[in-house]
Amino acid sequence: MDEPQAKLLEITRKDPRYGIEAYYFVFRALSFTVQNLKKEEGGSHVTGQELLDGIRDLGRRDFGFLAKLVFNMWGVGCTRDFGNIVFNLVNEGLMGSTREDSIEDFEDGFDFEEAFEKDLGLEFEGR
Repeated sequence: MDEPQAKLLEITRKDPRYGIEAYYFVFRALSFTVQNLKKEEGGSHVTGQELLDGIRDLGRRDFGFLAKLVFNMWGVGCTRDFGNIVFNLVNEGLMGSTREDSIEDFEDGFDFEEAFEKDLGLEFEGR
């Protein structure tokens, strides 16, 4: 087992709230976000809100109207959960941050129902 994978397993052991899939998704979302923002080398840092936008867009692209369900299965029910995941990765040296970055950057980044149901035109009767 390589070191990053061992660290991810250690993170999920220490903080079992989130499935390991959520961590892999955050890595994919970071790469997706950097690519979409076309950050130049050396300037690849993204803000918490930029990452949340990428998470939302990638989640919608990959899972469509099932995104909220998939995230919930991984233990993620709000944008703050993604912040917890990011800072778990930062604390293990698997992701970088700046002094300006904080967990509060991930507070109320977007509403899951709005992002994954209403914005996709999936408002259901009785809601």
